[in-house]
Amino acid sequence: MLRVQYIEDTPKAPGSEIKIGGRVVRITDAKNVKFVWVRDISGMMQLTVLKESAGAELMKTVDGLMQNDFVVVSGKVPQEIKSKSGAEMLPEKIEVVGKSLEPSPIDVEGFIESSFDKRFDWRALDLRSPRQMAIFAVESKVLGGMHRYLSSQGFMQVFTPSLMGASSEGGSEVFTLRHFGKTAYLRQDPQLHRDLLMLAGYEKVYEIGPSWRAELSNTPRHMTEHRTCAAEMSFISDEKDIIKLETKLVSKVLAGVVKECEAELKTLGAEVAIPKGSFPVFTFPKIYEILEGLGKHVEAGEDYDHEAELLLAKHAKEKYGSDFFFVDRFPFKVKPFYVMRVEKSPEWARSVDLIYKGVEISTGGQREHRYEKLLEQAKEKGLDLENLKWFTDFFKYGAPPHGGFSMGIERFTASLLNIENIRETTLFPRAPERLLP
Repeated sequence: MLRVQYIEDTPKAPGSEIKIGGRVVRITDAKNVKFVWVRDISGMMQLTVLKESAGAELMKTVDGLMQNDFVVVSGKVPQEIKSKSGAEMLPEKIEVVGKSLEPSPIDVEGFIESSFDKRFDWRALDLRSPRQMAIFAVESKVLGGMHRYLSSQGFMQVFTPSLMGASSEGGSEVFTLRHFGKTAYLRQDPQLHRDLLMLAGYEKVYEIGPSWRAELSNTPRHMTEHRTCAAEMSFISDEKDIIKLETKLVSKVLAGVVKECEAELKTLGAEVAIPKGSFPVFTFPKIYEILEGLGKHVEAGEDYDHEAELLLAKHAKEKYGSDFFFVDRFPFKVKPFYVMRVEKSPEWARSVDLIYKGVEISTGGQREHRYEKLLEQAKEKGLDLENLKWFTDFFKYGAPPHGGFSMGIERFTASLLNIENIRETTLFPRAPERLLP
């Protein structure tokens, strides 16, 4: 290995030998000393180069350094560490292993602000900033927490197809492509294959992976490609079992972030509250009455909009002290054919959304597992039953009551960190106007 230690792991005892690797972020020149700051993924170290005692070869290398050079540095800890970063070295050898050929088109250290679009044009450079590194360190812990909790509850991790021979939900919000002379579709959600796994008897599964929506939308909450944590389980009583599962999952994930990401949260100026107990549940048609009281009129039987989500979020925070709340039993007419209806009130679906700080981060609920009902609902939605046979025919042979959810990874992270635009929580976002880099 060229590098022996990460900066955060280097010893602090005077005279200790250090060997690090990282990127030059700043160089300053004083009368008798030259300072070079080097950053790796764990932190930043100050190289203090004393001009009188440094050899000619070392000074030649230092004088030739520029911002964004990648270097490997060997040296010793000084008698007294004066650097504000808490890490300092008297370098004895600097090897430039990756030379920067020209000044960076954007400043990632926060001294000069670049426009949003320019940052994403130069995204691989933008990702060098401590802020961006902190975002994705937190997102990684979110994913790890989801893996750990679902695995601890007996869920099996699976992978389902991204290429579909038929649109998974109907409608026009689907990308098409050619697949050996036939039309294929990018999945909108891995929902239907998770249903088939319940039918196959796998009982508890989860999947983390991408989905696509061909929406011509440029809001801060939407992208054409996003990632979800999607879980499904059998033998549920109703959608309330899904609400309980999501509540426990979210609480465990946030507790893990608070425990493991103290430095990153400080960098981002984010305070995370660990939820205690259950989340408020607002249910249709009662929601119309709640919204009316908040000054928002929505016609009975219709879906609400994002403005209503924000009003309900404020209501949940003020009345229940919660950043989270569930919305249950949406109008069936606005939900997919595979959602189970409420038997005694079939205009409502056993469909559940989880809202976090006014943003929908997951959708789920109980699925329809009865063959005749499934066909009846698909027909009511105007879907071509022949095109659905690949899915519905399996239900002739029995399926357990089941349900699940699909939670957006980027939306969850953005809400958690109070980030306004979801693209900030995506390494290389895909949107109507952006396919590169």
